[in-house]
Amino acid sequence: MGVWVRVEGVVQGVGFRPFVHGLATGLGLAGRVGNDAHGVFVELEGGRGQIAEFLVRLERDAPPLAAIERVTVTSRTVRADGRFRIVASDPSGASRTLVSPDIATCADCLAELADPADRRYRYPFVNCVNCGPRLTIVRAMPYDRPLTTMAGFAMCDGCLAEYHDPADRRFHAQPICCPACGPTLRLVAAAGAAGTAGAPSTELPGAAGEPLAEAVRVLRRGGVLAVKGLGGYHLSVLASDEGAAAELRRRKRREDKPFAVMVADLAAARRLCEVDEAGAALLTDRARPIVLLPRHPDAPVAGAVAPGSRHLGLMLPYTPLHHLLLADAAAPIVLTSGNRSDEPIAYDDRDALERLGGIADAFLTHDRPIHLRADDSVVRPFRGKGMAVRRSRGHAPRPFTLAREASRPILGCGAELKNTFCLAKGRHAFVSPHIGDLEDYETFRSYVEGIEHFAALFDVRPEVVAHDLHPEYLSTKHALGLPGVELVAVQHHHAHIAACLADNGEHGRVIGVAFDGLGYGLDGTLWGGEFLLADLVTFERAGHLAPVPMPGGGAAIRQPWRMAAAYLGGEGEALAVARRNERRWGQVSALARRGGQAAPLTSSAGRLFDAVAALLGVRDAITYEGQAAIELEQLANPAERGGYPAAVSRDGGVLVVAGSDLVRAAAADLAAGAGVPVISARFHNGVSDLIVRCCRMLRDGTGLTTVALSGGVFQNLLLLERTVDRLSGAGFRVLTHSGVPANDGGISLGQVAVAAARDRLGPVSP
Repeated sequence: MGVWVRVEGVVQGVGFRPFVHGLATGLGLAGRVGNDAHGVFVELEGGRGQIAEFLVRLERDAPPLAAIERVTVTSRTVRADGRFRIVASDPSGASRTLVSPDIATCADCLAELADPADRRYRYPFVNCVNCGPRLTIVRAMPYDRPLTTMAGFAMCDGCLAEYHDPADRRFHAQPICCPACGPTLRLVAAAGAAGTAGAPSTELPGAAGEPLAEAVRVLRRGGVLAVKGLGGYHLSVLASDEGAAAELRRRKRREDKPFAVMVADLAAARRLCEVDEAGAALLTDRARPIVLLPRHPDAPVAGAVAPGSRHLGLMLPYTPLHHLLLADAAAPIVLTSGNRSDEPIAYDDRDALERLGGIADAFLTHDRPIHLRADDSVVRPFRGKGMAVRRSRGHAPRPFTLAREASRPILGCGAELKNTFCLAKGRHAFVSPHIGDLEDYETFRSYVEGIEHFAALFDVRPEVVAHDLHPEYLSTKHALGLPGVELVAVQHHHAHIAACLADNGEHGRVIGVAFDGLGYGLDGTLWGGEFLLADLVTFERAGHLAPVPMPGGGAAIRQPWRMAAAYLGGEGEALAVARRNERRWGQVSALARRGGQAAPLTSSAGRLFDAVAALLGVRDAITYEGQAAIELEQLANPAERGGYPAAVSRDGGVLVVAGSDLVRAAAADLAAGAGVPVISARFHNGVSDLIVRCCRMLRDGTGLTTVALSGGVFQNLLLLERTVDRLSGAGFRVLTHSGVPANDGGISLGQVAVAAARDRLGPVSP
């Protein structure tokens, strides 16, 4: 009996062909297995019972990194010679196979790394079919060594023997290497670190033989070390060194935003933070993300690492080089993106030496090229699972499955901040690694290059391009400049709710609560505190926070005290926030009252949080997006159950919520002597209460019982926890984010989900 088997999904670069070889030979089957542009193909010849057993075990016992999406079996005459073989890949045809994310070093490779008797002892590039670089080294599909950045490293006899041995776990492992034939580590000094950025770099004396030892000496002397990782360069100092952390912050031009910290293991993580079962699972996940965890008050971490924060972003080593560096340093290290603030992470060696030469004192680098930059993923534990804050290395490009399959190839261009793009073909939606804020040429160039690489890698030639309504977003301008495509405009908050639906595999109509900083509305104002009745095709604006002016426009985002002035009007002169800003308070208050282009209207929930943060003296000015709201959340007393009320009225059937009621109630409590933690908690509870009240009112009018929560404001765990609890207690089914961020990092997926659904119905207004 002969059959032909097609296996689709994440089945290349995960040890699938060796697995099939072992399974078939163990069952006495003849034939062959290979990669092609569609995935893996298998030809089998043998007894009916053995083939049936093969098909059962093919899916049941697949390698841990594989993700089988579909298996197709066709009867066919197979001419085998009694053996089962792995054959050369066939790159012809349109690519439909999936690419594995980069995977943290496995336990078997770590054992070799630590074994003095092993030939890969302390070799910084040890890997096998179960771990190592994947997406970041792939140039094209199918996933074979000549199409990766390992092409320039010819395998030695020892590695060739392992590569061709079906009993070896490196059987057909494409990045296989060893000290005799693989990449080489070296340490170079950055002459530009003490002077001009981009000055020539020179190898440190004595570092050629012991680059790791010299790198550790750089850290212990209080220096800044640039380290080449899987998806780019990081900047590192000892996490306990106050002077080094402060100097890194100065050189990087990053005033307040916390740095991530890498620790050797879970025991070290628990010495710094509260690590529950969910946190431990996230830290040890094969993606090895940065995990945001509550820090111990006495954690031995420099104040400059995460100033004013009650949390730390911790991660465990995910490459052999990281394991060696942590072991030799014998202390936690800061490991933050290799860039200046707001730039994309450096990944090309020459570019890194130029851009980071004024920041790093030395570079711990190597000669394996990185083809695609990918920053670290960031997650938070939420109800026993992970909630994405930034989706990148270790997760991308694992696809999402669209509830409404795309009938034509689609590009979702994403938003301006925290940008990602998304390409869709059929049922698959491929969200890019985190790009960043599209506010400078380097980031925009990275964005365009990333789209081109993904389009080639997954053979997606977009015919439909979805974009935001905001005409000044660079992502919108990119869409409008593409020739020969059909454009689909998707309103920002509709995209948020669609992203939440796609994240949960849903497509039905829901009550969508989209709370964020701001997005371009259908009426030309800046929305951001929205209640929508939405599905993937269309939406209706059913409610919103009452619009208030943003005095100074963008200046009101950077200076939250301006939003306090706008919300308080003429009532705030006696408050501390007005005294702190007395020189301009009257002028800004008058500007808010006049309105117009200099004070555009917004219904933004993010700006409401900013106003209360400034009122309470938390933050009058910010140095990174969302800072005031983040710090306000951290100050809240979780035991406080009181909440401020907000009036809800109707304007032509649309609910309008008086956010100013919350601000005035907070101001009254502050004047009465209430503490900031109590006021912050009452404000959060008030926001949660108004969400539930509006959802109840919308349910009464529509019968809808499912609520989708999206937008960057819902990365606030205090607000999210209380809102989910209260909605569930009121009988609602609640959808939240997990796979893509609630912030603008999920917008591109939402755009694609909307465009795919609309494409099946014909043109639909946004």
